Amino acid sequence: MKISMIGLSLSSSWGNGHATTYRSLIKGLLAHGHTVDFYEREEPWYAAHRDLPDCDALHFYSNADALLHDWRNSLSSADLVMIGSYVRETPRLLEGLKRNAQGVLAFYDIDTPVTVAQLRNDRCEYLSRDIVPEFDLYLSFSGGTVLDELKSLGASRPVPLYCSVDPDVHMPKDVPRDDDLGYLGTYSADRQAPLTELLLEPAAQWADGRFTVAGPQYPETVEWPSNVRHVSHVPPGEHASFYCSQRFTLNLTRSDMRQMGYSPSVRLFEAACCGTPIISDYWVGLDSFFDLENEILIADRSADVLKHVRHISEEERESIGAAARRRVLAQHTGERRARELESYLEAYG
Repeated sequence: MKISMIGLSLSSSWGNGHATTYRSLIKGLLAHGHTVDFYEREEPWYAAHRDLPDCDALHFYSNADALLHDWRNSLSSADLVMIGSYVRETPRLLEGLKRNAQGVLAFYDIDTPVTVAQLRNDRCEYLSRDIVPEFDLYLSFSGGTVLDELKSLGASRPVPLYCSVDPDVHMPKDVPRDDDLGYLGTYSADRQAPLTELLLEPAAQWADGRFTVAGPQYPETVEWPSNVRHVSHVPPGEHASFYCSQRFTLNLTRSDMRQMGYSPSVRLFEAACCGTPIISDYWVGLDSFFDLENEILIADRSADVLKHVRHISEEERESIGAAARRRVLAQHTGERRARELESYLEAYG
């Protein structure tokens, strides 16, 4: 198949989880013999923080009209055109594609819980209720009951296409294990209270423990305990080394995703693929991705975190990490997502 993707960013992972998700999926599709073109709007923020090596599939555009004009032949001849969440001018793009594109039109929602919450109140900046039914497929980052809600919002064929990981990038690394617990994630106000409870408080209570938080946009008002190191950005190529330098890593889920459930983040699969045991907040559906306690650990409060990091034996720690890695390699790689996407398109006919 010839596939065209219009997404938030492929070139830069700075402050977003879209780039690594697209990279993994594209690699899986290419491995299956498909051709892929990715169109990214030129934005100063991402242009200043690009971390993708040269990529023949990547093309930049200035606005929707320029994309529809300059790449008209490529878009019209594609078997599948996907528009991702947070793409500016989605209504204009869809209008032009409906006139000229011959293939399947899909919306790839990498932010489904956020999208649904905003659609309920008619406040979504990149999608509106009136255009949801215009897509032939609605590829959702979340599963479970949200698929029924998407139908009620007008989506005709909502199906899950979860994030994935590239096992050639994320794998165990032989690096010094410098931290007892680490966390990788862009600052978000709704995650800050859980971060305080599940990392900053344990750090304050365990002076001999070593902790790291990595991610941009944290306000200067955040008070880091003396045994917590903050790193503003870790490039994708260094994620594996970052995770492998920790005895445990923390996963925190955005409030909309936690409330909706069945919404794994790309960081969750990346860390697991590196074989680093994960301590996570709980949300409905988590046990459909990992076996609780055997493949992932749950924490609701600081005492849970301290119990895990201070009292789990090294043998059990390694066993949990290895089991999670096996699960991800079997079910959550880009190649697996490529096969799932193929099956949806075959079912569509």
